[in-house]
Amino acid sequence: MPTYDYQCKKCDHTWELFQSITANPVRKCPECGKLSARRVIGPGAGIIFKGSGFYQTDYRSDSYKKAAAADSKASSGSDSSSSSKSESKAASSD
Repeated sequence: MPTYDYQCKKCDHTWELFQSITANPVRKCPECGKLSARRVIGPGAGIIFKGSGFYQTDYRSDSYKKAAAADSKASSGSDSSSSSKSESKAASSD
């Protein structure tokens, strides 16, 4: 459930209210009691990072990075040979 910011048009009192998204906006000001409160668009919530690092893969070891690079080179090499075979078949049929 989000926290909404409210402000009274009459007395200029501001407050926060924790309520459901589907709940109707509050109209009554808790300070002056008049029905002149309005929901204010707030700055939003800040991002809070907890724990160590952002992703598990951000801080991989050098051996893991080298193995991943070798795998990507091997897979890109096999893709190019299969695409050249299909191109030669297409050229021969023309």
